[in-house]
Amino acid sequence: MSYTNALLYVYVINKSGFLNDYSLSLDIPSLCAEKLIKDQADVGLVPVAAIPYLKKHNIFPDFCIGANGPVHSVMLYSDVPLKDIKNIFLDYQSKTSVMLVQVLAKFSWQINPQYIAATEGYESKIKDGSAGVIIGDRNFFMSKKYEYVYDLSEHWKLFTGLPFVFACWVTNKNISTAQSDALYQSFEFGVDNRNDSINQLAKRYDRNFIKTYLSSYVSYYFDIPKQQAMNLFLNLSKKII
Repeated sequence: MSYTNALLYVYVINKSGFLNDYSLSLDIPSLCAEKLIKDQADVGLVPVAAIPYLKKHNIFPDFCIGANGPVHSVMLYSDVPLKDIKNIFLDYQSKTSVMLVQVLAKFSWQINPQYIAATEGYESKIKDGSAGVIIGDRNFFMSKKYEYVYDLSEHWKLFTGLPFVFACWVTNKNISTAQSDALYQSFEFGVDNRNDSINQLAKRYDRNFIKTYLSSYVSYYFDIPKQQAMNLFLNLSKKII
């Protein structure tokens, strides 16, 4: 994924030597999923909502992109409160987040808006009774543009008491133990040494903000609570589809 929250993985994959045998492509989450589904990639950081659509998959243990409370980069924006929302634009860059907002609307907020598959530029349509899901780095500059701001990860935590998993590392075929170990060591190094990524990103963003974002808001360990949360989310998603 090409978002800031995934760049520590990108950083260490580039440094690890793994790319002597593989090529790396950076895409928005929905395209990461599509490439794995269509067998155009072997390994991907994949939105969890796409996992049921893979004919075969193996999930790498221990590492993911998640949050235990507010994440500040998966948001629903509106100029009216939840009860008055009539339409929700669904971010074309996302699979998991657009399903998450539907799960929250049905089971937590108990609202029944119309959902609209968004296209580029939809942000300007978020007004009156139309809300919109926006994911990724765009949120770093948008929180003050709308009267009502809902952090979807925070609302999931309020609803379930669990953290949330947005994406995890998945293969659509068997890979060798050596390849798997090399990736695992890269991920572990990146998460344990995230200051290297913070130093790189501080050239683009305020250092204090990016340090807080990568150290406190985004959670990279795919622990048992996150596994439970992912299973619950996928089960609730089946009731939406």
